[in-house]
Amino acid sequence: MRSRSNSGVRLDYYQRIVHRLILAHQEPVTGLFPASNVNSHAWIRDNVYCILAVWGLSMAYKKIADQDEDRAKCYELEQSCVKLMRGLLMAMMNQKDKVEKFKMTQSPYDSLHAKYSSKNGLPVVADNEWGHLQIDAVSLYLLILAQMTASGLQIVFSLDEVSFIQNLVFYIESAYSIPDYGIWERGDKTNHGEPELNASSIGMAKAALEAMNELDLFGARGGPASVIHVLADEAHKCQAVLQSMLPRESNSKELDSGLLCVIGFPAFAVDDAQLIHNTKDAILSRLQGKYGCKRFLRDGYRTPKEDPSRLYYERWELRMFENIECEWPLFYCYLILFHAFQSDKRAVEEYASRLEKIMVRSEDGILLVPESYAVPQDLVGFEYQKPGSQVREVVGRCPFLWGQSLFILGRLLQEGFLAVGELDPLNRRLGAQKKPDVVVQVVIIAEDNEIRDKLAEHDLHVQTIAEVAPIEVQPARVLSHLYTYLGRNRKLGLSGRKSRDVGILSTSKLYSLKDRIFAFTPQFADLSRFYIASDNELMIDILKGEINFLKSAWDLLGRPLVTLVLKRIHLDQDKIPLAMIQTMRKLKSGYINGTRVMLGSLKDFLNTSAITDLSFLGSTEDGYPDRLHPDVQTYLDEHLLRSFSNRSTMNLRGGQLRPRTLRRRMSCKGAIKKTRSINVDSDNLGMEGPSPLTERRLSSIVPPPWLQANKQSHVSVFATTPEEGPTSSPLSLGNELIRENIYPVDPHHSRSAIDRRSEFVRQQEMPKILIQRHRAETNFADTEVEELIAMLRETENLEEQGDILQYLVDTQGLDFNTAGLGFKNKSEENATPNANNAAGTDPDNAAHPSSATANSNNSHCIGNTSNISSSSSNISNHNNMSPHENNHDSSQSEGMLEEGRVVTVRDLLKGLYEKACQQKLWGLVRHTAGMLGKRVEDLAKAVTDLLVRQKQVTVGMPPNNEHTITAPLPEVELRQLIHDAYGDDESTAMLTQELMVYLAMFIRTEPQLFHEMLRLRVGLIIQVMAKELSRTLNCDGEAASEHLLNLSPFEMKNLLYHILSGKEFAVSSVARGNLSIVSCKSSRVSKKSQIGLGDPEGEDALIATIDDRQGQWLRRRRLDGALNRVPRDFYSRVWTVLEKCQGLAIEGRVLQQSLTQEMTPGELKFALEVETALNQIPQPEYRQLVVEALMVLTLVTEHNMVPSLGGVIYVEHLVHKANQLFLEDQRKVQGDATLCCAKIKDGKEQQQAASGMLLCGGAAYICQHLYDSAPSGSYGTMTYMSRAVALVLDCVPKHGEMECAIS
Repeated sequence: MRSRSNSGVRLDYYQRIVHRLILAHQEPVTGLFPASNVNSHAWIRDNVYCILAVWGLSMAYKKIADQDEDRAKCYELEQSCVKLMRGLLMAMMNQKDKVEKFKMTQSPYDSLHAKYSSKNGLPVVADNEWGHLQIDAVSLYLLILAQMTASGLQIVFSLDEVSFIQNLVFYIESAYSIPDYGIWERGDKTNHGEPELNASSIGMAKAALEAMNELDLFGARGGPASVIHVLADEAHKCQAVLQSMLPRESNSKELDSGLLCVIGFPAFAVDDAQLIHNTKDAILSRLQGKYGCKRFLRDGYRTPKEDPSRLYYERWELRMFENIECEWPLFYCYLILFHAFQSDKRAVEEYASRLEKIMVRSEDGILLVPESYAVPQDLVGFEYQKPGSQVREVVGRCPFLWGQSLFILGRLLQEGFLAVGELDPLNRRLGAQKKPDVVVQVVIIAEDNEIRDKLAEHDLHVQTIAEVAPIEVQPARVLSHLYTYLGRNRKLGLSGRKSRDVGILSTSKLYSLKDRIFAFTPQFADLSRFYIASDNELMIDILKGEINFLKSAWDLLGRPLVTLVLKRIHLDQDKIPLAMIQTMRKLKSGYINGTRVMLGSLKDFLNTSAITDLSFLGSTEDGYPDRLHPDVQTYLDEHLLRSFSNRSTMNLRGGQLRPRTLRRRMSCKGAIKKTRSINVDSDNLGMEGPSPLTERRLSSIVPPPWLQANKQSHVSVFATTPEEGPTSSPLSLGNELIRENIYPVDPHHSRSAIDRRSEFVRQQEMPKILIQRHRAETNFADTEVEELIAMLRETENLEEQGDILQYLVDTQGLDFNTAGLGFKNKSEENATPNANNAAGTDPDNAAHPSSATANSNNSHCIGNTSNISSSSSNISNHNNMSPHENNHDSSQSEGMLEEGRVVTVRDLLKGLYEKACQQKLWGLVRHTAGMLGKRVEDLAKAVTDLLVRQKQVTVGMPPNNEHTITAPLPEVELRQLIHDAYGDDESTAMLTQELMVYLAMFIRTEPQLFHEMLRLRVGLIIQVMAKELSRTLNCDGEAASEHLLNLSPFEMKNLLYHILSGKEFAVSSVARGNLSIVSCKSSRVSKKSQIGLGDPEGEDALIATIDDRQGQWLRRRRLDGALNRVPRDFYSRVWTVLEKCQGLAIEGRVLQQSLTQEMTPGELKFALEVETALNQIPQPEYRQLVVEALMVLTLVTEHNMVPSLGGVIYVEHLVHKANQLFLEDQRKVQGDATLCCAKIKDGKEQQQAASGMLLCGGAAYICQHLYDSAPSGSYGTMTYMSRAVALVLDCVPKHGEMECAIS
């Protein structure tokens, strides 16, 4: 026998250790490892970590296999790995029904179990008796399965197993939004069994998803059917959430050593080197001890103070565990591996020597890794006094196999038996290296030749859908449907992918299916969705955002490819919108917003794009893997015919618009207006009851096209010109003409003309952007429904129709049948004999539902049927008919029945909604969308996006009905919640949904806007938006909220952006009364708002300029207060204040000192407590002063000026004291405040002050000028606050010299 080389001998030594410590415990039947000799439960996580040493050793043997027995040893070790991984696979496959159910419910009780019996692989505890939902365990299994398969092991044997693994991928793909029990199986650290979002679980899931993507589970011998597919977007969402959380682990654990496995081996889930560094440093500085690292702060597990008789902790007792938490040597093993992968030899040696000192030697001299070290019961007192000073003792298992296995891996790496690349065959460790810049490829395709020619006029040459053949272009929903076939398996009862979401990363690839190639348009371009999709500018803005996103997020082979189809619906009055042309030119130039782009045609990009094979669509289960699944075949056949060939339902080419001057006018104004609840004027909360005089701004005078069409057909019956069309109004013609006059003459009310005149002047003070036409103000509570429907027929004004329908909904409900109403039997002689069968005669006489068949002439027919179609009608045909063809029709098409079907108010609303979308009357669009209960398609997703990045969301107007959303909710519940918060105010409820979508867009693309904000209070944000508009437009609150609701979605997003980023902005007026928000680079622009209302002349202009500079600090405080922005580390500093006093009282909410007992300073739960107290304050600017007062208190404690701050501190007292001091100073120097609050009071003013009104309108009895002072400087707010603290707190010495630390 040849002598062994030294390395061979050393490996044999490790093989003996691995055999004795690890393999000796492996159950022969299932291949699983029991937890210990006395506990036969097998945890997924521990089992996977245990086998890593065996896998590492097998690869070390493979390299030096110079003798047959080495090859045999290598094979034997490999098969032990396969046995264990298959044992876990079988245990999980026994619970396949849970995997299927969990995809739907995501409930902790439907999750796979965290541990199984090591004897037979069956469950050992019931669903509800253990925190089974541990996404990190399943993810770790998938990650190691992928790495082992890549290293050449064959673990998966059949295609059924492949489809089960594919479903496990679906099981973990929404990890970013599923709270679980995490790596320590506890959830919230009080151990009450509440799951929470854990960064370690999300990181592990992200690693598993990336490792599994496009992996062939049969290794080199597999074919297309054994490949796993992952949607890149899901992995990216996990990454985004992970990056926003680190170094925090969860809401209750501000830090956790378990994150070491996410930033280093085995997951390598973070690709930002700086973030890896910060996380590791945070763990070492706060959790590392002599005996390893603590798991997390105040971890009571196995400490002498823990009460072993109960599982959970009382909230107050967590403080007892501080500084005596157990230390775990396991984390030194992680750190050794971490530094070995970074090839930092010095650090590896340092941790190896530390680890050796704390390992336990067995009788036969083997070094064992113990589970943890605790402070002995009798030394606890000394350890409290001087943390880290006492000798600790081993508690728990020894050897702890999880740690032992990692220790052996570390040793193999240190001694050179393994290279780091062998432990990471998928090269995950290279994720944090710098990548080259991404070039985004953009393809624009025209829907038909006509659009292609229009683009060519602008020197933009594109192909049509027909011309790009054989490549087929489909909307994203086709791709999402195809993905539902992935992972289906009849035998196992698995149904494939549930989530319908396909993100931009998935649609930026090409897909091959047999011999066809598909390109997909991005999801945001699907017009079937929400009304914001009909705003072209917003769509372009989203496109720019997505291109920017691709630049940072793309990490697949090839370049991303964005395909866009330009359709008829995108045209604006038959022209291509200017914004689109400009964007295309920018794309053509090669750069857009700093991202490199290439504009070209699909065939040019075939070789440079990522192409994915949709092979899973074959009918493998029926034994024909080469044929398409029959369902897929029929879906594609049907869909390919329809998808892009069909015209959109909205028909944009209406009849010729001719305004008619004569119209009977009865109006039901203000019905919509009455539902509004946005409050702008801070002194009177809630603007619900506007006086009935304030006129609703009416939309354009041009009647909508569908009315026009019908009108011509009616008029032809009488063969009169439209100008002299008969009126059914009881009033004379003269009366009508006067009504159009500028005074709102009102036959029903006998008030004097002078009254009315002054009223009119008063109305004129509001900025009118469109021409205002005043109507008679008939109040319509008494108007009969009959008359209303008749009015609905007559009016051509969309806003009026909105008001009428609003009233009908309020009184009759959405499903009220309007058939046959609204006709007076005046002129029966016009009814023709064939009245009854006329409904079906001519499909083209369909009036648009919201027109409710047009004007006054309707009265000539009895209640016959009118053929109203709720899809859009082909009105244009009316205009081409000759009068004769129309003759028989018009008289019968007047009722409200469509082909025998009932026409409800809902149908009428739908039509109105579509028209308003088309005419871009956004206020009306929002309102009707709300009444119809339309929802933002991605609302739940948007809210989830905000929540998982640790931002809570509140909806509703403060202070009374604000609802907080703290956990992801299903779509239905969310909409109900928003609805409850706003009551009848449909427009604001709709706006809230819209703003949530924009906030989610921003937090994805510009997370830095949200720093130091914990709760996003959408109601307050809406109020601040209205306030800012009223400031820049110089108009009252009501007009401002009206303007706000009429902003186009793009401008709304723009305004929100300016408010979030605190940038100055001005408002300029665009055509059709829409406003546009422009950034002000120089401060000069914003001096006068640029709205097209004619600038204020002379003096006023001067005042305006001074004013603007004046309100700067007030405005900043107001913005920061509304956005809940706080200074850096604010919450943890408040914690230190709370430690030194009995409590802090804010607006009647007391933050008790006991909070410091149960929470650590950096804990999110603590921050939310402080936040909740601050949110009691309704006025944002006042809230901000309270925050400043708290900051002064933190400075007092941080400089240790006094040992204790005494009892409960009333923070508002400090603010009011500061205000008093401020006013005294103002009197001394004759400052601005002497005009209002610092006036020498006489009787009258005192009376006013008592009634709660400050002259300057400052909130909460604080002078407006104090709000508007800068924080620093001798007259700054901080100076006054510091003086107030010195005066109010008893503990601060009043006499004697004292170091001034706050200067």
